[in-house]
Amino acid sequence: MTIYISQGRYTAAAIKGMSAKPEDRSEAVAELFAAAGARLISWYLTLGPYDWLIIAEAPDEPTMISAVLTAAAGGSLSDITTTVALTASDTTKAFQRAGELTLKFRSAGRADYYGVGIDSGREIGEA
Repeated sequence: MTIYISQGRYTAAAIKGMSAKPEDRSEAVAELFAAAGARLISWYLTLGPYDWLIIAEAPDEPTMISAVLTAAAGGSLSDITTTVALTASDTTKAFQRAGELTLKFRSAGRADYYGVGIDSGREIGEA
């Protein structure tokens, strides 16, 4: 399963409500993720531009997105971002594949394609 990191902010109303009646939100988030077919790995309150951060595991993006959208629909969250996180093994595989694809792709403004230079026999502007 893929690891996802989501961050977001609480609305002012959510902060007011949780200050009046504190609760462990990780339990509710874990139940939501389990119902969606995902798993909450960890939940954190954070300082800085985001108020919370979660690390979760899900089989695919639609599963993860459905859980995040469900949480956001309650109205107490805003500014949510979700990032896919690759393990070291998956990162190695991605770089290996990128190396293979490099030989099959021509970058914009480059005269080489599939790893072979293209020579027209004359420079541009020559008559």
